[in-house]
Amino acid sequence: MNFHIMTLFPEMVMNGLNTSIIGRAISRDLLSIEAVNIRDFAFNKHQSVDDYPYGGGAGMLMQAEPVYLAYQSIEESIAKRKKESQIENTPANEEQTENNLDKKKTRVVYLSPQGDTFNQKMAEELAQEEDLVLLCGHYEGIDERVLEEIVTDYVSIGDYILTGGELPAMVMVDTISRLVPGVLHNDVSAEFESFQDNLLEYPQYSRPEEWHGKKVPAILLSGHHANIEKWRREQSILRTKERRPDLFEKCELTKKEKKWLEEVEAQKQK
Repeated sequence: MNFHIMTLFPEMVMNGLNTSIIGRAISRDLLSIEAVNIRDFAFNKHQSVDDYPYGGGAGMLMQAEPVYLAYQSIEESIAKRKKESQIENTPANEEQTENNLDKKKTRVVYLSPQGDTFNQKMAEELAQEEDLVLLCGHYEGIDERVLEEIVTDYVSIGDYILTGGELPAMVMVDTISRLVPGVLHNDVSAEFESFQDNLLEYPQYSRPEEWHGKKVPAILLSGHHANIEKWRREQSILRTKERRPDLFEKCELTKKEKKWLEEVEAQKQK
């Protein structure tokens, strides 16, 4: 998967993403991450990309043209890569034409508090893309006209204000990358982490068996895999109900699980 991050601070983005699991995935060519510096497309020697907003108001606004030119450079790079790939994979006796090229518009995500809240379901959807462009705003925002022209998705990572879109972009890259096949050493682990089926992850334990007087639950030492999975599911249900009632309302429980939960709640009342 290829991430293209449009930003005023490329070093910030790349320094944060070139480490740990993401960094290893890049070195193994499972991911490609480029930070496109919007300042490189400014028209002045100081590489400033902001100006005062029409109508007055506090702060400065990012201008449309540098953002658009940065976006165009990404699209041209994507088109070139796809064309070279198709030519390489096209048999010699087949004519290569422009019509053979994938004309699908690249998803462009603008990180904004006005967007839909980022969640695991959204991450799973975006992980299916071959290329994903993330646009990081700064100052008081970006000229609306370029947003109308290039942006396909508006996304927020939460109801709070940050100084720019770089941190949200890094959060999205990290979350989405974990869903790309091969990025995690154990691909199965991505399927059982928090928020799958709208349930939080169950509690986990490692050695030693007893620490500070607290013992590992006996069932985890039993070796009975079916009972262990049942216990983990039940713990996920209890944890979600207690810590994230908003998620719990969305999860689907079997009749057996609902009856078990009623019994647990009744026992607490005694």
